[in-house]
Formats: sequence, structure tokens, C-alpha cells
Amino acid sequence: MKLFTTLLVAAGLIAAASLNGAFAADTYALDPAHTQTIFTIDHLGFSTITGSVHDLKGTLILDTARLENSTVSVTMAADSVDTGFAARDTALQGPMFFNVAQFPTMTFTSTHVRKTGAKTADIEGDFTLLGVTKHLVLKTTLNRMAQDTTGTNVYKAGFTATTTIKRSDFGMKAYVPYVGDDVHVTINFEGIKQ
Repeated sequence: MKLFTTLLVAAGLIAAASLNGAFAADTYALDPAHTQTIFTIDHLGFSTITGSVHDLKGTLILDTARLENSTVSVTMAADSVDTGFAARDTALQGPMFFNVAQFPTMTFTSTHVRKTGAKTADIEGDFTLLGVTKHLVLKTTLNRMAQDTTGTNVYKAGFTATTTIKRSDFGMKAYVPYVGDDVHVTINFEGIKQ
């Protein structure tokens, strides 16, 4: 399916090139050194626990002329979830939570991009966790597109996106409602133009 989607996107870009004389879209590879997925969850009403996912891989195909033609795909390693407390992280990898032995990855694949403002868009897509796929909307803001002049001299695009995931929708029901069901997610993304 991913290969089919990639071929369709490639065909669309080739068609655009023949009509416009140049590609209308650019491909950006996720920069793992400057991309973060951060989440927060309520703990018994006493505190908010923060964590992150470290191992991410992904691609953005960005069509600035027709934003709705843009696509995003990201794969995250479930065993890279980190809350800063080793015992909790070990429990999170177990069958009551991320069950990394059976479901080693989480994925997001966009299905639609809708411009909502001069620098904002809703990225709709399919998020898969624990083998369950649900519709998700990322409220996204463009931070900057420019040459990185700090030594790498590569062209980058940077975005911040937010969403909320109800973990019980994916079968992760351990300790609900005492440990929060709603997981608030912030994604800070830097992509390097290919």
C-alpha cells in the first residue's frame, strides 16, 4: 500500500513537472536530531507525567503551491518511549501498555491536508498503535522554511503540531481512569530538503 501511495505521489509530481516545467513539491526527510514527539498524561490528578519518543523516521512531501497535495508518513519505535524513569519505561514496554514485543512500531500516514490559515493547517491521517488504526488530526503550524546557515547549509522546513489521543481507543486501558485516558501530544518537526 505504501509503495502504491509513493508511486501515485511520484506520478503526480512528474505530471506537475511536465505542466509547470518544475516540480511543485519537495521531499523533506525527518531530521532525528531536531525532531521531538513529546506527550503528557495525568497521573491520579496529582501530577502530569511527560515523556517522549526518541526513535522516529519519516518523510514529508510538501507542495507549497497546493498544500492539499502534501503528504506525511512517520514511523516511531515503541521501545523508544522515554519518561525519564527506568522502572516505568520498562512497564510501558510490557503487554499492559505498548506491548513492544508484539507491536514494535507506531505509524502515522496522512490522508488529507487542509490549510486553515497563513501558516497553519490540519493534517488528517491514520495513526496505528497496538495494531489498531484510528483517524487523527494534527493541528500544525509552520515555524520556518529557510537555509540552515549554522554549518550544515541544508534547506529545512520546521513545524509544530499538536493532537490528543485517547489511549483506550487503541486498547491501552490499563489504570483508566486513574491514569489519564487522554494523551496530549506535541510534535516538533524539522525536515531536511532532499
